[in-house]
Amino acid sequence: MINLRHLSRSLRVHATRVSAVRSMSTVPWKLATVTPFSNTVPSHIDCPPYIVDPNTLKQPKEFNLKTEEEIALMRVSGKIASQIRSYAGFCCKVGRTTDEIDRMVHDKVVSLGVYPSPLGYSGFPKSCCTSINQVICHGIPDARPLEDGDIINIDVSVWIGGFHGDCSATFLVGNVSEEDRKLVEVTKESLEKSTSICAPGVPIKQIGHTIHDVADIHGFGVVRDFCGHGIGRQFHQLPDILHYRNDYQGHMVQGMVFTIEPMLTLGDITTKTLEDGWTVVTTDERSSAQFEDTMVITEDGVEVLTKHDEEVF
Repeated sequence: MINLRHLSRSLRVHATRVSAVRSMSTVPWKLATVTPFSNTVPSHIDCPPYIVDPNTLKQPKEFNLKTEEEIALMRVSGKIASQIRSYAGFCCKVGRTTDEIDRMVHDKVVSLGVYPSPLGYSGFPKSCCTSINQVICHGIPDARPLEDGDIINIDVSVWIGGFHGDCSATFLVGNVSEEDRKLVEVTKESLEKSTSICAPGVPIKQIGHTIHDVADIHGFGVVRDFCGHGIGRQFHQLPDILHYRNDYQGHMVQGMVFTIEPMLTLGDITTKTLEDGWTVVTTDERSSAQFEDTMVITEDGVEVLTKHDEEVF
């Protein structure tokens, strides 16, 4: 996911940080501990270029159409990312901390001989993003235990065979309120409907129009500060995929690979980045949900490379 305001940001790691609390709760923000950068990856696992040389993140975003051979490799990274996403949802239990979930996800990823793409990206200290309730995106796993009624987005990305696979889902924890449950359902629907219109010749901007139409029907907000993106050997490539009504130029072409990752809110769409430099929250502290898939434009339509997979390892 690309931050349209800050395309690259170095991380200032804090011993404590603000974590999400239940939407519309009267409980004040909680402080939770972030454990040190401790996830390790065995040396035999290939790592993305930015781990070897962080300066590669300063290179301009590429735009390229993928060959059949490259798409075959991205099917592998996409399927693994999808299965890890399912596993992450299985890990979401009341009382379990997001740091524990991150450790479980990390261990599962490296056991497959795969690198967790977020780990070390611009200094990010964990192997997945965990965004609870009013946290829109980029939440850093920490010592906060999941509570009954939480919703949590887990963003999973992996690197294997020279290509990234990227996806996320929002999971329900325990007895979730009807308004939060509806928000999650509609956000998923907005991803599915915007994916269904993808095909060669379709304007890229139609993705955002479709998402916005779905959100408007249900009275939900659409976050504008972050967008989907092209993906391949680079984690973030062109084109940008805006999730709201827009005038982005260009049409979909066979071989184009990108993510769609709508973020909908119960209320205000304005965002605030917390002092850790990563965690993004809604300013009104109401809930946000997100779903994400990686897809490729085919000769006559679209193929979701991170198609939902129920398999749990």
